[in-house]
Amino acid sequence: RQLGVRIELSGGQAKVDGRGLFGFAEPGDVLDVGNSGTALRVLPGFLAGQGFLSVITGDRSIRSRPIDRIIKPLSEMGGRFLARDHGRLAPLVIGPGGLSGIGYEMPVASAQVKTAIIVAGLIAEGETTVIEPVPSRDHTELMLGSLGADISISIVGGGERQITVKGGRQFQNRDLAVPGDFSSAAFFIAAGLLAGDDAVTVESAGLNPTRTGLLDVIEMMGGQVDISSAPEGSGEPVGSVTAVRSELIGATIEGEIIPRLIDELPLVALLATQATGTTVVRDAAELRVKETDRIELVATELNKMGASVTPKPDGFEIVGPTPLRGTPTDSHGDHRLAMMLRVAALIASEETRIDRADAIEVSFPDFYERLASLIIH
Repeated sequence: RQLGVRIELSGGQAKVDGRGLFGFAEPGDVLDVGNSGTALRVLPGFLAGQGFLSVITGDRSIRSRPIDRIIKPLSEMGGRFLARDHGRLAPLVIGPGGLSGIGYEMPVASAQVKTAIIVAGLIAEGETTVIEPVPSRDHTELMLGSLGADISISIVGGGERQITVKGGRQFQNRDLAVPGDFSSAAFFIAAGLLAGDDAVTVESAGLNPTRTGLLDVIEMMGGQVDISSAPEGSGEPVGSVTAVRSELIGATIEGEIIPRLIDELPLVALLATQATGTTVVRDAAELRVKETDRIELVATELNKMGASVTPKPDGFEIVGPTPLRGTPTDSHGDHRLAMMLRVAALIASEETRIDRADAIEVSFPDFYERLASLIIH
């Protein structure tokens, strides 16, 4: 809205009147993205090619998250930026200018960084190509393709994924159906695996395979999960997921699956505390630059509850099963950590207190009410 876009919200629907690729208005104030890491990293892709100055900031957590990974490729395209900490941290100043397409090989798979480059490519002259070492979530590519963007995907070299977009093509207006967020559904799936005697079913969940690595991990760990598919929505697979209490075993989780469950790894750690044997998570150093250092804090908070979690530079080592006990814990302002601890409290003896639990409001305002509605003994 600050950029001149008219948006009407009503009953779970949003009506957006498009402005075209270059129809945004210069904002009269700083753009505050709150706690949205996606907005912090994606908006600069659009704004770098506009003809006006803009400034992006966010809450304390957002201002500690590195943005040099997007500044580098966008600068190569012609974007002009100033940021704190030698160009590493928000607030981020984005100067007016034009963009030109580039070829960019991403050092680390990141859907947010990839999306920033792709959306910049929509308004850049020529062709922009992004190569990611392993596939990351592809919601952007699917949505842009459904809107009529000139975008193509291919596999190159040793299995690397290449996304190419041509600039200047106007989109087609259309209705989009947004599936339920799998990362939010994951907490209820975990609750079904760990607590109670009744099955837990999550309906209308997005089942995009670039997001559902957790389901593969659950299968590796011996968990029982049933999936029923439904018609696709806007190119995204959708369905219901039913989880029942299961005896879990330890597993090694590494490599190409990590980008497909990066946000669910705190839950994987919780599941591993109740699994027989040792679970090892590797190649997940990205967790250290989320809303918090999720490697250190997941280990710290679960160990308070009696778990055996050893943090590693790029993941965890968890020995289980260990009974969990209620104790004072702290979300450290991280919504996913808060929700994971609330699920852990379901299977802990005695009372669990979660400080700064209001962090959940960031992504799932009615999480507690939804969880309380489950009949879990």
